[in-house]
Amino acid sequence: MRKNLYLIIVSFSLTSCYTYQVKKQVDTTNGNKQESKKNTALANSTLMKNGVAESQNPNTQQAPVPVNVQDKLAAGKNVKIDVEGRSYKIIVDRWESDSLVAHPVHNPKKILKFHKNQINSEKIAEKRFSQPIADIITVTAYAAIGAGIWYLLR
Repeated sequence: MRKNLYLIIVSFSLTSCYTYQVKKQVDTTNGNKQESKKNTALANSTLMKNGVAESQNPNTQQAPVPVNVQDKLAAGKNVKIDVEGRSYKIIVDRWESDSLVAHPVHNPKKILKFHKNQINSEKIAEKRFSQPIADIITVTAYAAIGAGIWYLLR
């Protein structure tokens, strides 16, 4: 029982509240959704009145806007990138024309260079504070303290 308790305490003390999260892109088409529905309905009714029938799909999806890798990876950011199937946790140093110069998180002496075409722009994850994980750790710590006090008083 005591070994399990120590194992749990050690595992929670090694848990970090920071996680790597992929930043969600802002969809500009959502703001104009109702206007586009009204315009589509108006256009469809006009086409039907005129007797012209065209095959239109009002729910067609537009291609996602390409993301500029250089804007996402600014100097000093702590990110996790995917390069040709391998995942790297890096801190961005600078851009040299089309090449990213960075170093691994725990090894500042090692220099890594990646071309911007090698980096998968959809899998760039920034290091951010995770409130749910912090809440779980806090509740668990309070429960452990309460159990310890109850065990001492018993």
